[in-house]
Formats: sequence, structure tokens, C-alpha cells
Amino acid sequence: MELSDLVIFQSVAKHGSVSKAAMELNYVQSNVTARIKQLERELKTPLFYRHNRGMTLNAEGRILLDYSKKVLSLMDEIHKAFQDTESPSGLMEIGIVETVISLPRILAAYNRKYPNVELSLKAGVTEQLLQDVLDLKLDGAFVTGPIKHPQIEQVEVFEEKLVLVSKTETLTLEDMAGNPLLVFNRGCGYRWRLESWLKEEGIVPKQIMAFGTFETIIGSVAAGLGITIVPESTVRHMAAQGAVYCHDIPAKYQWIQTVFIHRKDTYVTHSMKQFIREIEAARTDSAQAIIK
Repeated sequence: MELSDLVIFQSVAKHGSVSKAAMELNYVQSNVTARIKQLERELKTPLFYRHNRGMTLNAEGRILLDYSKKVLSLMDEIHKAFQDTESPSGLMEIGIVETVISLPRILAAYNRKYPNVELSLKAGVTEQLLQDVLDLKLDGAFVTGPIKHPQIEQVEVFEEKLVLVSKTETLTLEDMAGNPLLVFNRGCGYRWRLESWLKEEGIVPKQIMAFGTFETIIGSVAAGLGITIVPESTVRHMAAQGAVYCHDIPAKYQWIQTVFIHRKDTYVTHSMKQFIREIEAARTDSAQAIIK
């Protein structure tokens, strides 16, 4: 078995198609088919269900997929360990929830010190970003914390206050039941807190509308479409202009922590070590600003 066989296997598993895998890897289709069949002969078991729509992993295939991710990840770590220097370069893929207000400062400080590192950002909700870090699709991610997982290391970024946001100056529980809730997709920490609170109050929302971006949500609130829940810092400027109004929620659900996560069992490159240091420096600066 060669490492390239595992790469081909993962691509077929991802796409559910030999032709799409061949296109992604720039191989001829017959070569991909032959390598998959050779892998099955070597392991003495089929790895896929073949059907008219393509190929789907069977139970044995799912086992191999888990092992192949670990093997290829270890090979990647070997390369990183020997290529890592005090002047790092290359790509670092970072996930973010959309309301991390200190992110631009962290990125700017990091980029000034390490201009040869290319940062690629992927926006998403906490649940999906956590899974992407576990699946080694991301080097790390800013998510809603705390995160309790045996394979995850986390660094506190900051804690801030969540508020309800509406177009109206007053907002009652009855208003919340009668207005659409404008929230991020499932897996968002803010949305979970809002839904937990409403469930505790016995309130069934009139409608829940999920959006992919913060700008769309807050713009829709300002237009009077519904209400939302976000960190107060993200809408402070709009509230000061009278475009929206902020309302307190119970203390039990009010404070939310943003953390940066990465896998415990992977090699921490110099690039990642310095990125974490910038996060810690930004947290210290914020704390000192509050004291002053």
C-alpha cells in the first residue's frame, strides 16, 4: 500500500465518484479505478457500495477512512517538523465565527511579523468549525467556548456580553414570540443560548430564519424583519446611531466566551505558536484597556 493509494481513496470517498476523484487529482479515470481495486485486493475486502449514482463507503471503507486520515496527517506533521523554522512560510487555515471583533488586530499584528505565512480564513458556526479542526481540515479556529473535548486544546480569547437586538426600543417576551428570530445556522453558540432561554420561558417562536452572515442578519433586524442575539460589541455603533436597540437577557445566558482551538495531538508549528502568542497578546491588551 502506498500513500498515494490513500490519497486516491480519500478523494473517491469524498466525492462518491471515480470520475470526480480523477478530475480532482488530475489522474486518468482508469488509474483511479485500478488503484481502488488493488487496495481492496490488498485488504481482502470491498470498501465501497457501487450503485448507479456512484460509490458510497461501506463499514470497512469508513474504518479505512479514519486510518487514512491519521496516516496522512502524520506524514504532514513529519514534513512540518523538519521544515519548521524561525521564519515560517506556507499556508495556515483558520476557522472563525463571524463576530470575533479582535480578529483584524490579531491578523494584522501576525502578518507584520510573518508576512510569508498565508492565512486562509473560513467562516462558520462553532459546531462545524470544531468538527473541521478534529478532521484536520483546519489548523485551528475561533469558536464559542468553552470547548470540552479530549482532543482539543483551547486558548481563551475574550469574554463578552450577548444582547437581544431589535428595531424597537422596547421588547417583551410576547414580542419575542410574535417576531421571527434571525439567527445563524444550527451549531451556533449564540443561537443555542437564545433557544435554550426561550425553551425555559415556554416561548415558541413564530418563525426561525437562519442566515449565513452577520451582515445579513443585522441588516434584516435594522429593516424590521425580526430580532436576533449577538455580542453587544458588534452592534454598539448601530445602537448609538439609533438604527437598532439592544436588550439585556438573563445573566445565565448573557456572557459568552470566544476561544481559539487546535488539536492536542498534532505538531504545533512555529507558525501556530506565534499565532497563539498574538492571541494572548491581544487578550492582555484588552484586559489592560478595561482596567484603564
